[in-house]
Amino acid sequence: MINLEPPKKAGALINQAYQAASQVLRPISRKYDRAEHAYPKELDMFAAVLDGLNSSGEGGAGAAGVRRESSTEDSSGNRNGRNLSTVLGTIEMCWGDVALLLSMPRQGLGNAAIASVANDEQLARFGKLWAAMAITEPDCGSDSAAITTTAVEDGDSYVLNGEKIFVTSGQRADAVVVWATLDRSAGRAAIKSFVVEKGTPGFEVVRLEHKLGIRASDTAVLRFDNCRVPKENLLGSPEVDTKNGFAGVMQTFDNTRPLVAAMAIGVARAALEETARILSEAGVVVDYDKPANTQHAAAATYLDLEADYEAAYLLTLESAWMADNRKPNSLQASMAKAKAGRSVVDITLKCVELAGAFGYSEDSLLEKWARDSKILDIFEGTQQIQQLIVARRVLGKTSAELK
Repeated sequence: MINLEPPKKAGALINQAYQAASQVLRPISRKYDRAEHAYPKELDMFAAVLDGLNSSGEGGAGAAGVRRESSTEDSSGNRNGRNLSTVLGTIEMCWGDVALLLSMPRQGLGNAAIASVANDEQLARFGKLWAAMAITEPDCGSDSAAITTTAVEDGDSYVLNGEKIFVTSGQRADAVVVWATLDRSAGRAAIKSFVVEKGTPGFEVVRLEHKLGIRASDTAVLRFDNCRVPKENLLGSPEVDTKNGFAGVMQTFDNTRPLVAAMAIGVARAALEETARILSEAGVVVDYDKPANTQHAAAATYLDLEADYEAAYLLTLESAWMADNRKPNSLQASMAKAKAGRSVVDITLKCVELAGAFGYSEDSLLEKWARDSKILDIFEGTQQIQQLIVARRVLGKTSAELK
């Protein structure tokens, strides 16, 4: 049974992540929001610390994937392992600044994909690279199975052709995990992921996007023109398995969606804490011992927001806990992502409203968090896609039966 409290052994990690967020990330948050596309050099030393945490097995924030242990090991009892630790660390870091976490070397979603599905040889080869994730295309957004970027086998290589958009850290990262199809006629089963390193001929960064939020994080458009990638850079099996082929790459989402949910939890908590401070200074008392309808309207609204936050938080912990305990977590990962993504948008916008003119100005970070929050409801699968996945799982429908 899941324990709804953070495990005691994660206390040191949570404290370290909080201290880093409050002392390193939060103080430079506004600076790099204004200086869009400028690389936050303050993160270089900090990223090295996170590398140490991840390599020690304690987990850090962002780069760890769901790597299920062998079923031959003792499976009795509950485990609070690396996945839960990474989620807890990510929450604290994004309390500091989500865009800066996304900007941190070797802590990207591409790293999470490699950590989750790479074999031991690939882990050794790519483990120290900073890896972005490239899935979305100009004509392919939420329907990842509609990918048109091709990978054609040619001798000891695959030749990639296509374009990817909205690639987080696409310019700064050392490599990109690219989703491409081996055979468009084979549908989903032919979708595979490839590690493409920067400097590979035929790999070009076309441009950087100007964005509503997470401005400290670069978001790039990438083009692959007869880009030759070694066969050993294909993650997972090269076989086109019409029964299970797409599951390999889709497993990446089961691994990264709890992390995105954790990012949303961190941003939501930051907004709630700042709003509580503002309300307190204005003389509004939030009383947890009285019914909401007997309190100040602002206090009643705040209580609703906190309840929404708690629900998203617990769903997120559950999805990570299930991975640590070798339980299929696809449904829970989508539920956590859907709930947290929607909640953080609702919470941050309502916090701006509760704070009035102060919340709408740059004197507070509330308006920034409201802008940052929207992407957390979009990337790694939109709100609508998550609800569709949940409906399929609950109703026992296939993707062909429920679209």
